[in-house]
Amino acid sequence: MMQFLENSGRYLPLLLQGVGITIALTLAALVISTLLGLVWALMRYSGIAPLVFVSKAIVNTVRGIPILVQLFYIYFVLPEFGIDLSAFQAGALGLGLAYSCYMAENFRAGLEAIDKGQIEAAQSIGMKWSLMMRRVVLPQAIRTVLPPYGNTMIMLLKDTSQASVITVAELTMRGKLVASSTFDNMTVYTLVALLYLALSVPLVILASYLERRFGAR
Repeated sequence: MMQFLENSGRYLPLLLQGVGITIALTLAALVISTLLGLVWALMRYSGIAPLVFVSKAIVNTVRGIPILVQLFYIYFVLPEFGIDLSAFQAGALGLGLAYSCYMAENFRAGLEAIDKGQIEAAQSIGMKWSLMMRRVVLPQAIRTVLPPYGNTMIMLLKDTSQASVITVAELTMRGKLVASSTFDNMTVYTLVALLYLALSVPLVILASYLERRFGAR
């Protein structure tokens, strides 16, 4: 135990550098996935056939491709088309795009949970679509969306580890580097697991708080 604590004290500062990048990558991908997911959901909800088709096509296509393959494509293939991204940018874009499809399904479930009678009532008093969405639909949809949104945030945090394959120096990559140089796999990966747990717990608490604060009463 003493040896574990002594080694942990040496490795932890190196691993914490990866924690900062993991948090930044999670936040960047979360913003991208939330915005894109809302766009896909609104396109699907619009009832306009071309928009519905495009939304379905994007969501089904992206969900059918593994995240690792998307990351490889963005980082290694896009430069051949003149789009040269850093490893961090490619990781944020790849994760954001992949998770936008899960966000879209969360948002769509929230939108479709709204009572159709309320929508008809809003239309009957002359509300425009944008105003109806802003004042009637979206505020209520949030109550349905928050629980799965919180779970998706936690999944996204853990999946940032996949960005290590394109050399993003996040927590998992830092762990690999430290383990390969020290051969102390047990200590290093125990610390990595505990750090991921420490990052996930606040998200669980935040999701529970948001559900209580804005959920159904």
